[in-house]
Amino acid sequence: MLRLLTAGESHGQALVVVLEGLPAGLEITVEDIQAEMARRRLGYGRGPRQRFEVDELTLLGGVRHGRTLGSPLAIEIRNTEWFRSDRWHEEMSPAPGATKEPLTQVRPGHADLAGMQKYGFTDARDVLERASARETAARVAAGAVAKRLLSHLGVEIISHVIQMGSARVPAEAARPTPADLDAVDESPVRCFDPAAADAMIAEVKAAAKDGDSLGGVVEVLAFGVPIGLGSHVHWDRKLDGLIAQSLMSIQAVKGVEIGDGFEVAGRRGSAAHDPIRWNSEDGRYERLSTLAGGLEGGITNGELLVARAAMKPLATLNVPTLETVDTATKESAVSFKERTDVTAVPAMGVVAETMVALVLADEAQRKFGGDSVAEFVRNAESAAAATRDRDA
Repeated sequence: MLRLLTAGESHGQALVVVLEGLPAGLEITVEDIQAEMARRRLGYGRGPRQRFEVDELTLLGGVRHGRTLGSPLAIEIRNTEWFRSDRWHEEMSPAPGATKEPLTQVRPGHADLAGMQKYGFTDARDVLERASARETAARVAAGAVAKRLLSHLGVEIISHVIQMGSARVPAEAARPTPADLDAVDESPVRCFDPAAADAMIAEVKAAAKDGDSLGGVVEVLAFGVPIGLGSHVHWDRKLDGLIAQSLMSIQAVKGVEIGDGFEVAGRRGSAAHDPIRWNSEDGRYERLSTLAGGLEGGITNGELLVARAAMKPLATLNVPTLETVDTATKESAVSFKERTDVTAVPAMGVVAETMVALVLADEAQRKFGGDSVAEFVRNAESAAAATRDRDA
């Protein structure tokens, strides 16, 4: 089973990733991980940091000659801003000292005040540096490895933006496939529907003009997922619950949907479930729709896995207007400005792919096991063959 730990702050020296539980023999390079992390910087409406933020990766352990060793994988992601100037050296120094500019005008909707109250801090920076979405760079690095592992099972995971502000992809619009990923990433807002993409760009421009921010919804699609990941036997083994938790853990995500969960809640039962048919040509059961999102009873059913994540508008505004309180003086104020994006929804889609990949890779390891990639694949193929034989 996989276990991910990350460390580091937004303006600190580096982020550190430790991924435990990988089988030996998985081919991985710095370039593979950097290519995935570059996708995280995509998207119309991103702030200036994305123009100079370059993810400098070092594989510190767990890899030799381009292959994993079965030991924990350790990755360092250097903060190029730290090494390019000394702006943050004193403010984020690990040495004993004190800040000269404490942040006390806390932002509504951010972790600032709740974190200060929980840990007894008087400076919001003690909270925001770790609460920052910069931490997702570490997740994407780990997700690149998880995707590589899943690729040996034929699993491919993509995402696309289906809503930005009030602009939304029509329900009847075609979904992208893995072959369309380049087209999705080439879209300024990572939207597969050109008309909806134009409407989203207009929404971003309008919000930017007002110094405001914009939220939205992304859809994650996992193709080729094996039957039988997850379980119905315990509440904490249900895969839809694990996916929901992983997506909700992404900064600013406030809602998760599996399949058409919210839509079918308003239907009658006769129109709310995926019909099942026996495909004699392929020798398998198939669902005729994706209302359940490829999950039934917390178990993957071999169909397309569909999950959506809703991101609220960012709490940091380019023109601060949110009413708050200065925690030092208790006087009314407006929240402080930290460098920000108009929207991070397109990038959030890449992070959402990562979280789904990590959950699926963990569950695949739990089900199939194997100390090496070869053994992992062999076990998965054996399980698939046994399922086909039982179903026939």
